[in-house]
Amino acid sequence: MLVLCFVVHLYAGEEPIKDGLVEYIGAQKRMFETGKADGVLNLKFFEGKNNLYAVGPVALLDGEITLLNSKAYVSKVRGNDYYVDNTLSHEALFLVWSQVPRWKDVSVPESITNYVQLQKFIKDQADYSGMDVSKPIPFMLIGTPVGIVWHINCDKTDGKPITRELFAKSKVIYTLKNEPVDIIGFYSERHNGIFISQYVPAIKPDSGEKNAVHMHFVSRTTKATGHIDNIILGKNMVLRLPEK
Repeated sequence: MLVLCFVVHLYAGEEPIKDGLVEYIGAQKRMFETGKADGVLNLKFFEGKNNLYAVGPVALLDGEITLLNSKAYVSKVRGNDYYVDNTLSHEALFLVWSQVPRWKDVSVPESITNYVQLQKFIKDQADYSGMDVSKPIPFMLIGTPVGIVWHINCDKTDGKPITRELFAKSKVIYTLKNEPVDIIGFYSERHNGIFISQYVPAIKPDSGEKNAVHMHFVSRTTKATGHIDNIILGKNMVLRLPEK
């Protein structure tokens, strides 16, 4: 009975779904269907697990979750600033993750500079390396981008049911320039509204392009960490894909 209660506490009534190299739980679109941002997974579920990489929002629109090689970086806005907590004492609104023991490096050409070009490059390189691109793909991006526009979720709904408009307002936007980062991301063309956002600032609605990535970053020099809305790549950047 004690074990059963512990599992229910971690999962909040549902279990993760495994799809190839990736696992996920919850769905962004459920927030708009229910008007709520309740948690679906306690991060203590990952305690003791190695080689873990994950991204997602904190429950109740209260921050961003990034797991980089099993270390947690949970950013939350408080007042006019934000802080980063490295414990697993948080719940996710939805989350996507993968355990990757080894990565292989691919140099990113200088001709790849923006968000749309990057996601196409990720797909092409995964396909070239023999990965099944019909399934979600974890990846990393290492280097110093020219710029990143990023956000941390911060509830500004005033207790009203969550709509797309209120969700868009419930973000604090930041910028980062010429700062070395580790980027953790997931590529998928089949999980829009689940762990891939249907709309991102980097892609214009009338462009004909669709979003296929969910990316977070961790700065190597400051406390900055959160969800990437847009990116301009820099020179000598490296894409990392799972090694077979």
